[in-house]
Amino acid sequence: MLLSDRANSVELRPLTYQFAAAHGYRYDDNWLVIGGTVTTPDGVWSFTDPALLTDEAREVSAWMRAAAAGTVAVTGPDVEGYLSPDTWFNEPVLAFSLADRDETGATIRLHLSLEATPPWRQGDDRPDIYQYFVEVRVNTAALLHAADQWDLALASFPTR
Repeated sequence: MLLSDRANSVELRPLTYQFAAAHGYRYDDNWLVIGGTVTTPDGVWSFTDPALLTDEAREVSAWMRAAAAGTVAVTGPDVEGYLSPDTWFNEPVLAFSLADRDETGATIRLHLSLEATPPWRQGDDRPDIYQYFVEVRVNTAALLHAADQWDLALASFPTR
């Protein structure tokens, strides 16, 4: 799945199950390793992390379709300046929120935490969970296409 505008791009893809063989454990059997490549004016970086369960991964495209349809509310920082994502997962590596929406498209805010933060923001400079984000402005058709591409990539990873 690729979300891209003139300034930023985020590509996410499911790569493999964290554990090759299923052992009958609901969580361990269904962790997906997600690969990401992020491009911003500050730099380019990649990450690979077991970030989503198979069921959580399917929520991503559902959220994107809801954002495209206008049924996800735009969110901003709270009174203390903290941004809370609309959708988040067991591992706080990836999350999504809607920064803006109009009749032509949406600005998607992809929150990147822990292993997904840029290398120059690791260590002592690492931001709080969900507080580092990349915003990408996409038209509605591009957002729906990204949701379709994500679903297509997930077809190889059924819940085990």
